[in-house]
Amino acid sequence: MSLFNFIQKKGSKPIPPVPGSIRRETIHNASARTGRSYSVTSHSDTALSSIQGRVRKVGKSRTNRSLHDNTRRLKRPSQSRLISDSDDSGSEISSDRRVIRQKVDQEDRRPRIRYLRRQTASPEDGNRRFQMVHAAHIASMNRPSKYKLAFPHDTGGTTVEVQYPSAPDGEMYGNQGSLRDGSPYLTSCSFDLVEPSQSDDFKPLDDITETLEVIVTHYMQGLDASKFTDDSHGLLRRLKRAREKKDGLLYTSIMREWNEAITRMKQNGLFTDVLDKMDWLDLSLIERILTQTYVRTVSPRVSTLRQYENGTDNVYGELLPKFASEIFRITGLRPDHVFVDLGSGVGNVVLQAALEAGCESWGCEIMENACLLAELQEQELKARCRLWGLFSGSINLRRGDFLETNAIHEALRRADVVLVNNQAFTPELNDRLTNQFLDLKEGCQIVSLKSFVPTGHKINSRNLNSAYNVLGVVERRYFSACVSWTDAGGSYFVSTKDSSRLRRFAEKNLGRD
Repeated sequence: MSLFNFIQKKGSKPIPPVPGSIRRETIHNASARTGRSYSVTSHSDTALSSIQGRVRKVGKSRTNRSLHDNTRRLKRPSQSRLISDSDDSGSEISSDRRVIRQKVDQEDRRPRIRYLRRQTASPEDGNRRFQMVHAAHIASMNRPSKYKLAFPHDTGGTTVEVQYPSAPDGEMYGNQGSLRDGSPYLTSCSFDLVEPSQSDDFKPLDDITETLEVIVTHYMQGLDASKFTDDSHGLLRRLKRAREKKDGLLYTSIMREWNEAITRMKQNGLFTDVLDKMDWLDLSLIERILTQTYVRTVSPRVSTLRQYENGTDNVYGELLPKFASEIFRITGLRPDHVFVDLGSGVGNVVLQAALEAGCESWGCEIMENACLLAELQEQELKARCRLWGLFSGSINLRRGDFLETNAIHEALRRADVVLVNNQAFTPELNDRLTNQFLDLKEGCQIVSLKSFVPTGHKINSRNLNSAYNVLGVVERRYFSACVSWTDAGGSYFVSTKDSSRLRRFAEKNLGRD
């Protein structure tokens, strides 16, 4: 006899859902700070079997709730949640939706402590050249319709190399260089600096300035950086003046001074010491690395993404780094976690999760053009991490339908955080995904742009087999400049796999006439 039949047998009226009022509750994450981890191994099928077992034993003493109470007391990352007073009987989304505006303090922004430095990030980090896309390859006078000389009065050309905190080879900015075996990776170092004819194209000089500023800010902490930062005579200020004067020879001289200083600091192990003291990455450093990666791989080919078809599940849109970083903070993503992005596009969030949280990061995308760009980004990010001396988590990109890809199914069973940008998904695809979430482990969090649980859904005797019943949902708000398709803010949803909600409903209501 099914649970539904048993409930209906005892009386003529179905068990009504208990209306819930909404309260705000703050839960602090003690486990994240102590380094302890907790796991709950029961799944939805186990929960349903457990309920049915209790049905057959009705009339006997009810199962002790202490296990479930202990489970509810396990603390999650500090966050404000909307929780129903009748949590045993209904979803955490009420018909009266309210949006949480969360006040974030600096400590909560910091992910779990992890080791950031590449083990080989040292002056001896290999003397061989490694493949990377230099700025000179994407911005040069080989494209005269798009670029012009940045210092036109220096007829001999202006050669610039930029040294980074880790790898012995720097990055080249300029016009042309020899290519090896037709490879897009430059191996020589004679270039002329250029600037774009159109304001929205890649700006090499801006890229140099921003890179130097980020290095000074994050890699010279605790060091005397006044020779770089002094407002009157610091290197960054002098470099800006040389650019304003269109003095290429002076600009080149100052860049040589930069490279010599950075090389000495690498040889003295100063950057290694700074990296060893880091236990988290600031968003400005993350954005610099991700931007460098994106503009060298995706931007030159971005027109291929316009082939996405509106009105289908295959519509392209990106979550921007500050939004992704907030998602990682809200969900408490840690180095020992598994992150999965379903419909990962060009891989932006997959790469950011691996870099920022240091976790095992998975992505799956069905569109061929986006898959190609994602793979190019993965290769370039690895090269960029070597330049910056940073370790990232593993990156695992798969091509295909995420509902049909076995590797993604296996990753989902282990996942701690799942991201689904389902803003343009059809209702049918959302429903299929919801059913697949039954295989997620307890406590897994699903972040989506649309809720997978209908507004006002509550557990009752008629819908006990619904996948919605194992998802508790919190609605949150993102603000401007968080997504690529609009500057406006909007809502997003964090669903948590929690089969105990269904058990608690059964325990509370099975004896009711």
